[in-house]
Amino acid sequence: MSAFEVILVLVAGFGAGTINAVIGSGTLITFPVLLAIGLPPVTANVSNNLGLVPGAASSLYGYRRELEGERGRVMRLAPMTIVGSACGAALLLLLPPGSFKAIVPVLIAIALVLVVLQPRISAYLTARREVHRPHGGPMVRLGVFGVGIYGGYFGGGQGIILFALLANSLPGELLSINVVRAALAGIANATAAVIFVFAADLDWLVVLLIAVSSTAGGLIGAEIGRRIPDPVLRAVIVVVGLAAIAQLVL
Repeated sequence: MSAFEVILVLVAGFGAGTINAVIGSGTLITFPVLLAIGLPPVTANVSNNLGLVPGAASSLYGYRRELEGERGRVMRLAPMTIVGSACGAALLLLLPPGSFKAIVPVLIAIALVLVVLQPRISAYLTARREVHRPHGGPMVRLGVFGVGIYGGYFGGGQGIILFALLANSLPGELLSINVVRAALAGIANATAAVIFVFAADLDWLVVLLIAVSSTAGGLIGAEIGRRIPDPVLRAVIVVVGLAAIAQLVL
């Protein structure tokens, strides 16, 4: 790997760590860069996944105050994320490359529609139910399991889809929902990473570069995410999501 490629991967890792802390989809920054420097798709995917785990951990450290009040939700939803991500990682190693990725633009588009409509959907649900389920019902757990499969397989856009699911299913401010999203996405990455370490071909230099730069990005991204008002956060999600769709389609 040339010096220019090292710098390129470091910059991409920093950007991915930052955007993952804010809303997710950092894979859509790093994955194309790894392909551009010549890594095979599966090697790029698994190396990127493992490299982004420290960035997820650093973003949760940045959100540590907000995470204190959301531990109950995270603990209740984490098992479904773990099982789903393990299934997704297994699919990545067993199925032909690209077979699952074909539906990614559709999933992200649906997620963006849900994010835009979230205030109206939440108001509708509030009017129809006297009491919110603070941790979500069976359908939320099933949805988290499905997103976990997706996250373990590819992960690009995982944060947007997961945020849309949680924001339309759980009560609370968007910042709190976003912290739960960050925790579950990090758990999905870590679960898949454990499998990849033992069962996949990894580029360890790429893993190291992304790990270092995404850790710094995660800390900065958490500070940005904490300060963004709900309407601005929603707008950022839409912009990132549209960019992700354009990148994957083109």
